[in-house]
This record gives sequence, structure tokens and C-alpha cells, in this order.
Amino acid sequence: MQITSSLVSFVSVLWMTVFRPAGCKANPVSCRLWTEPQMPGLSMNGDFIIGGIFTIHYYTSSGEHTYTTQPPQPHMDFRELRFARAMEFTIHEINNRTDLLPGITLGYQIHDSCSAVQMAIKVAFQFANGVGPIFNYTNSCSKSAAAAVPAIVGDSTSTPSISMARMLGLFGIPQVSHYATCACLSDKNQFPAFFRTVPSDHHQAAALARMVKYFGWTWIGAVRSDSDYGNNGMAAFLKAAQEEGICVEYSEAYYRTQPHSKLERVADVIRRSTARVIVAFASIGDMRFLLEELAKPPSPRLQWIGSEAWITQSEFLRYNMCAGAIGFVVPRSVIPGLREFLLDLSSTQALKSPLLTEFWESSFSCSLKGRTGSSEFLRECDGSEDIRALQNPYTDTSQLRITNMVYKATYAIAHAIHGVICNETKGTFYEVVSIIQIHDQLTRVNFTTKNGYQVNFDSNGDPAAVYELVNWHQFNVSCFVGYVIHLIITGEPTINCIILTSFAFMIVSVCSESCSTGTRKAVQKGRPVCCFDCIPCAEGEISNMTGCLSLCSVCPPEFWPNTRQDSCLPKPVEFLSWDDTLGIALTVFSVAGTFVAVCVASIFYKHRASPIVRANNSELSFLLLFSLTLCFLCSLTFIGRPSEWSCMLRHTAFGITFVLCISCVLGKTIVVLMAFRATLPGSNIMKWFGPPQQRLSVLAFTLIQVLICVLWLKLAPPFPFKNLKHYKERIILECSLGSAVGFWAVLGYIGLLAILCFVLAFLARKLPDNFNEAKFITFSMLIFCAVWITFIPAYVSSPGKFTVAVEIFAILASSFGLIICIFAPKCFIIIFRPEQNTKKHLIGKVPSKAL
Repeated sequence: MQITSSLVSFVSVLWMTVFRPAGCKANPVSCRLWTEPQMPGLSMNGDFIIGGIFTIHYYTSSGEHTYTTQPPQPHMDFRELRFARAMEFTIHEINNRTDLLPGITLGYQIHDSCSAVQMAIKVAFQFANGVGPIFNYTNSCSKSAAAAVPAIVGDSTSTPSISMARMLGLFGIPQVSHYATCACLSDKNQFPAFFRTVPSDHHQAAALARMVKYFGWTWIGAVRSDSDYGNNGMAAFLKAAQEEGICVEYSEAYYRTQPHSKLERVADVIRRSTARVIVAFASIGDMRFLLEELAKPPSPRLQWIGSEAWITQSEFLRYNMCAGAIGFVVPRSVIPGLREFLLDLSSTQALKSPLLTEFWESSFSCSLKGRTGSSEFLRECDGSEDIRALQNPYTDTSQLRITNMVYKATYAIAHAIHGVICNETKGTFYEVVSIIQIHDQLTRVNFTTKNGYQVNFDSNGDPAAVYELVNWHQFNVSCFVGYVIHLIITGEPTINCIILTSFAFMIVSVCSESCSTGTRKAVQKGRPVCCFDCIPCAEGEISNMTGCLSLCSVCPPEFWPNTRQDSCLPKPVEFLSWDDTLGIALTVFSVAGTFVAVCVASIFYKHRASPIVRANNSELSFLLLFSLTLCFLCSLTFIGRPSEWSCMLRHTAFGITFVLCISCVLGKTIVVLMAFRATLPGSNIMKWFGPPQQRLSVLAFTLIQVLICVLWLKLAPPFPFKNLKHYKERIILECSLGSAVGFWAVLGYIGLLAILCFVLAFLARKLPDNFNEAKFITFSMLIFCAVWITFIPAYVSSPGKFTVAVEIFAILASSFGLIICIFAPKCFIIIFRPEQNTKKHLIGKVPSKAL
């Protein structure tokens, strides 16, 4: 109480300082106000007087005042008058109840703030200090400790409400607004005594941003009232829009009393913009001016997103550009008995209040009796005026939205007073009820009104956010119907269902067209993120969604994009198949080589008793032909889809058969070389190179290769492998070597034997004989070594299936080289030169003929 008294003294001194005229004596005890206090437009006495303040009048003049002419008179807002009379109705309804404040009468003092901060503050001072003409400044504050009213309903707009809340909060006088939606008023540190029955703009802004995102409008314009309501509401919306990925092309502010040139500039910005959707956080008066300016040719085709302040204003339906406008509003309701109360107004009753008198004269364009000289209307009302025949916002009770907020605010104050008297005073006199107790009770009220609406406040003094979505439909030039959808906001806004005009679905408002599939967005330098270019996805990436947020994603390793780059398809698997042209050609050569080897073996077997066959070690020759047949056949294991067994078989079979082949050639070479060494006198060397030793040497050389292959297969065998690195767009199915050391050990051992064979054959090439087999072995080894030396770089550099083809080619080429160089001359003599197939001719007794 001591703190409250000090605050009262402070504000009282402020009151005296601000309003003290020159005629106010410098008397430390009392001071008389310079002018008369602002009298209420509607009032009634009672045990508790509830204050009310509404924006019944507003100024619509634009431009700077020159003070050379009288400023225009403010306009009366019939809807705001309905709000004020709804408070009257509610208090009368409460007074007629027996369960709420029994035996106690509520009164009211309803003022007009004229949508002006100065007037709102003046009325707030009167609510705090009363309307006494003399101010007593004494050390005792006991008479000033109690405010003139215990609580206030209003104001209708945010800016005056903010000014009042800052002052009333010093005294703890509760203020319950029905229409001040600025999110800033939820700050209890700044506005500790402020409550409201209308949801905060924080929720509305989030819901609007979510709705804009729902329709894919990523490029929008924004206009707002240059006031606390417009600036704070738009700031909340822009923050929510940024989180939703929505870009704003422009954000313009306008207030109805600003110069007309400012309004023209805002309208010009809207006309020149590329955004077809505009979010307007504006009051009714500001929107009226803006729509009138935009209605001038050329009138743009726009999709309006409106705030609750103007989206239900019926007078805007005459603007065709508002077709399809959508926005969130508080739910409409029904207040039983209100319409009858509003229409129960006669000319006699209207004369009792200046507000009702002005309403009557403005509605019927006549002056009431006795006011002809002071009224702008020359015709006197004759009593035939019927208020029920009027069609204006005062009599329109079809959609009671904000009116219901007034109804709930008044009931909330009544329940708070009832709580103090019936629950806390415990039978004590209600005259000692303080505003602090009422404020405390307001934070705890929780009741249901007669028309079925729940009323309570959270810790910020705000109600639960409940909205309806309104959409204006146009069926002809001037016919609009609004559809509503119930939307409850709990935490994050969610839109469960939307039924909107087809115009809303047809409108497109984007800075850049959505990227098609197969492309991605690239933000344009220096422009908002909603402005972008669509560029094709990089190699190996796809985009299967359209939209401004389309991104390219990398296909899985075994997939590759199609030509449109909108889906991933399995990569084609490449290997040397049987039906491939190259595979068929190599198969033909392999089969042909096998056939040739078999034919040669048949010829040798048929002529096995002939001198040329016997002279060339027929046993090794048949073993050599057998190994060559295996060499031709083993090349077939390289063709076809690699499998675990084929990978192990192809390399080991190739290594072992070639070693067997080279071992036979090496044995024949050694035999030729040793045979001529044995002709020397006293030489007994041939006993070490007889048939058993030859067979053992071939076996020994072959077993070494078998051991190498066994170790290779045991430690790190070859296996099928999908090569994804060589080609990006296809998979190479090949046999991984497993152990490169094992592979090169097999090849190295073959090469070692081939070089050894080549050296020995080279040494024996000039031995005297008409048919020296060492010459042919030398040529065959020369071809063999040349093939496999060139194989190494070709094998390493060949891509895909050509790697296998190179290996098969090397096998076939070296096999053909051996069979042609070693056996072709013998077969030629056997078939075409049988006369040379004699022992004498072979040992040089008969001169040889040129082949």
C-alpha cells in the first residue's frame, strides 16, 4: 500500500504539472484544473464503476495541418459504438443475475479515445484520479489511494492501449482490452496490469506465415499501419515468414494522417512489384485509404492476406481487387439479447447521450428536436425513423466477433470483483476492496460465459488463441461470401483444413519459377534466397521434386541418373559376356585353336612311327599338344559373368596350363641341346636326359606353379568384384586378383621359364641339322615373350571388359604362336612333303629343299 501511495503521489504531481494552467495558484495544498474534465459518453452509477474506452471516433484526414482552416471533424465508427453498447448490455445482464455479485450493482463510465494517444492518457488519468476539479496535494494520500474505477475495458487499438497500460500499471489498475493485439503487450515487466480477451498477434503472425507457405507463395509484399499494431505485428510476421523460407519483396508502412504523397508512393510500389500476394497488417482506416488509392487505374490483380483488424470489414467488399482475400479472425459468436438491446433505442433515449445523438442524426440524416441550430442537418427528425430498418455496422449482429471479446472482458472484471468480495473479504464491507485484489483475481479467473465461451488468462494475461479462417468468394462483380474454418492454435500453428476460392489456388507469387525435376536452384547473387536460377544437377545427381527448395541428391553407388536426371536407375553391369561381339570372336578363336591342337595331335598320332615325329620326342610333343589344348580352353573361363569359382579357376588354370606348356617346350629344348652335346667323344650326358628325367622335369616345373597357385588361393584368392570407380555410369564386373603378389608370381614364373627356354633355344639354333627344332622353339619363345611383354601395359591400361579381352588375346596369341612355330613345319612335311619325312633327310644326308 505504501508503494501504491507513492505512485499515486507521483502521478498526481505529474497531473498537476501537465494540466496546471497559469491561473493555478502556487498553493502547496490545492490546485484547480484549468479545463473541464472529459465527460463519459455513456455512464451509469453503481456500487462499482467499471471504466470503458473505445475508439468511437477517428480522424481520416491526410496531409499536414496548415492551421489556416478548421480541421475536419472526426468520423464516427458505428461498429465501435456497438462495442461500447455491448459493454452496457453486459453490465445490465450482470446486474440482473443473482449468482454473480448478488446485491451489488455495477456501473460504467464509457469514454471515446478518438484513436488518439493524448485522449487515451487523459481518460486514463481520470480513471486513476477521478474527475474532481480541485486537486488536494497533501502529505496524506489516503484519499488518493483508491482509483476512481477498479478496472477498465479497452482500448480498441494497440497504441492507445500501450500508453494507458504504462500509466495504469503504476497503480496496478487492471486493464482488459478486447481488441489490442500487439504482441508487445504480453510483456508483464512493462505492462503488469494488462489483460486481453483477444489473442496476441504473435499467434496470428505465425498462422499467417504458415498459411502463405501452405499455398507456395514465397514472394510476397507487406504493408502495415505505421503504428504499434502494424509495426509489431508485421515484425512478428516477417520473423515467422523468414523461418518458413518466405521472401518479402518490400515492406511499406502508412498511417492515415500522413501526407497523401506517402500513400501514393506506397501504392506505386505495390503496382510496380512482381509479388502478387500482399500481407496487410493494417487498421481499418489505413486500409480504407490504401484500397481507395489502389482502386485508381491501373488496378493491380492481387491476393490479399489480411489481419483480423480489417479482414471482416464489410465495406471493403466493394473493391474487386479484394476478391479471394483471406485472413484469420477471432471466432464469430452469438450473444442472446444483444440485438434487441441495440435496437431498443428511441430518439428520446438518444438525446440523453451525445454519442447516441450523433449516431441517430448520422444514421437518419436529420437533427433531433432542439438541435437544429447546432446540427449540420437542416431537416428535423419527425419520429418516423425506424432503427430496425437501418443496415449499418451498429445493427449488424450477424458476426459478433470483437463484440464477444467486449462481452468476455466485462464478465472477467465482474468475476474478479465477485471473487474478491465473496471469496476473500469473508463478509467484510466491499468498500475496502482494492485494485490489487481485483488484479490478483483476474489472473485466476476461469469461467464460462452464458453464450458458452471459456474465459481465462495465461501468465502473460493472454487468452488461448482461437481463430477462424475467412475467405472472400466472388460469384459476380459485387457478391462475396466469406467461408470460415475453425483453427485452434496450441503452440505451433497448424492448418488442418482449408476450403478456399479457386482464385487463391490460381494465383502464383514467386520470385523465380519452381525448378523442374533434374535441376537445382542456384541463388542469384545479391538477391533474396527466393530468387534463383535453375541449373542442371551435377553428374551422378538427381532431383525428383519440383519447387523452389529442390535440391540434387547423389544416387547410390550402384545407381545412375536417367537422361532427365529425375530418377536413379541401376547401373548397367558390364563384363565380357558370351553374346557380346568381342566375346563371340574370342570364343571362335579359342575353339579354333582347340580344334587345331586336336588336329595336330591326330596327325602326329597317325604318323607317330614316322621319323619326324619320333625325332622330335613324340611323348613331349603329345604332352605339349595336350597342354596347348588346355590353354585354348582355359581362355573360355574368362568369358561370362564372373563368379567365385570362375575367378579362381581362370587364373589358376591359365597359370598351370601355361607352365605345363612351357615346361614341355623347355624339356624339348634341353633334349635338343643335350643330344648334340652327347655326340662329343666320351660324353655320357644323355643318360641324365632320358624320358623319365624329361617327365620328372615337366612334373617338377608344373608342381612349382601348382604350389604357387595353392598358396594364392589359400591366402587371398581372386573373387568377383564390382568396379564402381573406373566408369561413373556403369559397373564393371570383374575378378579381383585378391593378392596382386600371387598373380604376378604366377606370371613371373611363366616368364622365367619362357626366358630360360628362349635362351636355351637360342643357343641351339645353329646346331647342324636339316630340321633343327631349336630354331622353331626360338621363334615360338620370341613370339611368346613379345606377347606377354606387351600384355603388361595393355592389361593395366585397358578399361572394363577389355582388360579380360587383352588377357584372353595374350593367351590365344601365345598359344597360336607355339603351335604354329613348333608344329606347323612338321605337319607341312608330314602332309605335303612326305619324301622329306625320312631319317636320312633329318640327319642331313640328303640335301634339303627350300620350304
